[in-house]
Amino acid sequence: METRGIEQMFDFQRLPNDRFILLLLLLYSPVGVCLMLLRIFIGVHVFLVSCALPDSIVRRFIVRVMCSVLGLHVRQNSPHLRDKTSRLYICNHVTHFDHNIINLLTSCNTPLLEGPVGFLCWARGFMELGQGVQSRTELMETLRRYCSSPAALPLLLFPEEDTTNGRTGLLKFSSWPFSVSDAIQPVALLVKRPFIALNTPESSWLTELLWTFFVPFTEYHVRWLPPLSKEDGESYQEFASKVQELLATELGVISTQITKADKAEHIKRKRHTAAETAHSSKNGFNDLGARPRTVAQGFLGTNAGAEDSRVACMAQQVKEVLPDIPFSVITRDLLQTNCVDTTITNLLEHTEQFSSEAAAGTPSGSAKQTSSSTLSVTASTPNLKPAAKSFGRTPIDRHMSLQERKEALYEYARRRFIEKHGLNKVDDL
Repeated sequence: METRGIEQMFDFQRLPNDRFILLLLLLYSPVGVCLMLLRIFIGVHVFLVSCALPDSIVRRFIVRVMCSVLGLHVRQNSPHLRDKTSRLYICNHVTHFDHNIINLLTSCNTPLLEGPVGFLCWARGFMELGQGVQSRTELMETLRRYCSSPAALPLLLFPEEDTTNGRTGLLKFSSWPFSVSDAIQPVALLVKRPFIALNTPESSWLTELLWTFFVPFTEYHVRWLPPLSKEDGESYQEFASKVQELLATELGVISTQITKADKAEHIKRKRHTAAETAHSSKNGFNDLGARPRTVAQGFLGTNAGAEDSRVACMAQQVKEVLPDIPFSVITRDLLQTNCVDTTITNLLEHTEQFSSEAAAGTPSGSAKQTSSSTLSVTASTPNLKPAAKSFGRTPIDRHMSLQERKEALYEYARRRFIEKHGLNKVDDL
């Protein structure tokens, strides 16, 4: 399977980057707020009607029409392919209300796997499994018993176990939903909305509901696919991968190996990176280096431990060339540049800043040692020139002064590296 960057599978910001669309959204905002307030009032009536009427085709038709007023437009393709004897529907996951949309077309139940139980679970349209289900094995046994009951409604499960933006790819399908029943009904769900993103990570269902009421409409397109059955000798994971490929082809996206846990880890890393960036900006290190830095995007197959060891190895290489630079500063710059040479260049251009900080923090007792170290460095690098004594009168003079100091720093770093590794002895031989 092809694996695409995890950044492209989720929308981490609600508003678009296009200035023209932002302008249109700003002009629409007063209308959107009024529409949201009106739809909240209508939504209460939709909820009461759905609770009062018994489950039937008449109830689904009335609620579907009322949901159109709320901005939820639902259409379906190939309804004749839906198998009325199927006990399990398998669908991709895009929004918090996917199960409600499928329920407008056919009666089915979706178990609540995470979240509060009780009235809120029932009001959102989920099926409560009870307090006895605590492990994945107990969950599968409970759902198998449910499907074996002839009078029970079909189950609707989302093997991705989390939402995506629906435009790029599908999360890796978990195998446990396919162990509930050997015959499944695939359902492809395509969702579109103007102006803003369909969902953002760590956003609650209530926030998503308010944004749904704010936008003019949200279009849900349901496509029924022919039923599939597990073949003899085929494992549940192979069956899940086959269904994932089928849905990805139908939706025009790719099937990835990215899991729900990978998404959670990526969100945690982005939160940690944002906190470090804010802390660095507060301490004045955000201007370190004149070269552009890019944070690596996309999901990498390596885990956090391997990534930390790789950064530590690169930091040690930089430390050998620039022993006077604090290790924390080297690591911070490497996390942004991901390149040893670029980090060395950035740190060399700001050596004076770190030298002044180190001199201010050096105790008086170590002045003698610092003086002797300075003398030895001066003796080994006679070409190292100090900063210009006066400010250049012309831009050319100022540029030459800066260029000379940079060349001297490069020469100093090169000499230190050669002396440390004994490369001069090899050259003499």
